Formats: sequence, structure tokens, C-alpha cells
Amino acid sequence: MQLLDALSPAPRTVRMFLAEKGLSLPTRQIDVFAGENRQADFLRCNPAGQTPALVLDEGSTLSEAVAIMEYLEELHPTPSLIGATPAERAATRQWQRRVELNITEFIHNAYHYAEGLARFRDRIPVVPEAAAGLKRVAQDRLAWLDAMLDCGPFLTGERFTVADIWLFVWLDFADSVGQPFDRSLPHLAAWFERVQMRPSAQASLHPSCTPGGVRG
Repeated sequence: MQLLDALSPAPRTVRMFLAEKGLSLPTRQIDVFAGENRQADFLRCNPAGQTPALVLDEGSTLSEAVAIMEYLEELHPTPSLIGATPAERAATRQWQRRVELNITEFIHNAYHYAEGLARFRDRIPVVPEAAAGLKRVAQDRLAWLDAMLDCGPFLTGERFTVADIWLFVWLDFADSVGQPFDRSLPHLAAWFERVQMRPSAQASLHPSCTPGGVRG
């Protein structure tokens, strides 16, 4: 297998997952800032033009970070980061979908339309006038999430999972691109600090991350 990696939040979720598992994969770096992921060589591997992607031993490619993590979890089930039982796996997927659909997709698109506009305006359709509204929705949903975070140290309770990885990486990215979350949210602020202290949080930062730059 070979991981097609990049300085970007979604690839970082896979790197953090691998660090938590104690796994290492052969890796090829893709320069997304230069648009390498939209060039023919990469598109032959992943026609969606997105990172990360995982080239499997038989030659096919698996893309989408969550799908990659689910695949690797099946190959390496311990320590469990999705769940050891149907109920645990369902709870993890529930929380991951909550944070992705209600929070991180709004952060992502707001970045495309505002802070990242110069980079993305010639690559994808952009709607700059929507950026402020997307940011408001993300902040509102973070407050909604905070109200539910009183059942344990992590999103599912006692278990640290890919849902925590997903939310942490995107909030850390958001901090670095002018979309910080409200640190007065008591449960969320404590949760963020807790996850930030895990060795995998620092280990998963891309080697090209620079002080004051995009964290991914």
C-alpha cells in the first residue's frame, strides 16, 4: 500500500489515526498548494482530485479519509478507533457524521470562499458572499455540540475515536486560517485541550507546517 498524503486537514486525520494505531505506511507527498492533485498523474489514481488516497497492493485506489480509516481499522482492529462492537461502531459513526455535516463542512467551504479564495477561485466554484454565513453556522453548531459534551472525556464518552480525530484536526486547521472556535464553550474547550495533549496530535502535523501557517 502507498498513502498519497498532503498538507491538508483530511490527510492529517489519517496521519493521526495511523499514529494512534502505531502504524506506518509508505507515503508519497502531493503538493496540493501547487495543484499537483489536479494533474493527470494524480487523477489516474484518484479521479476526484482529492487527498488523501490509499493505493492498494492490487493497484486500485481508495479515497476519502473516513473510508481509508475504516479500511485500515478492519486490517488492524486494535487499538480500536471506530469500535469493537456494532453498538460502538454505530456510536462513533453517529458522532463523526454529526461533526462533519454540521460543523467541519461549513468550516471547509468557508475557507474555500474566504481565506483560501485566491487558491481555489480558479479550481472550484466559489461563493465569497456565502463565507460569513457558513462561519456563523459552524460557530452555532459548535455551541450546539458543546451542550452535548458532558458524558465523558471524548465525543462517544470514554472511548477516543475517529470522531475525535476528525473534529480536532478540523478545529486546529480552523484556528490557523482565522476561524477560531469560542474558547468560552466549557466542554468543547476542555475536550480540545485534552485531545491536543495526545502525542498523535503533534506527530500528525505535516512536516511542511510552519509557525503561523496552515495546520494540516
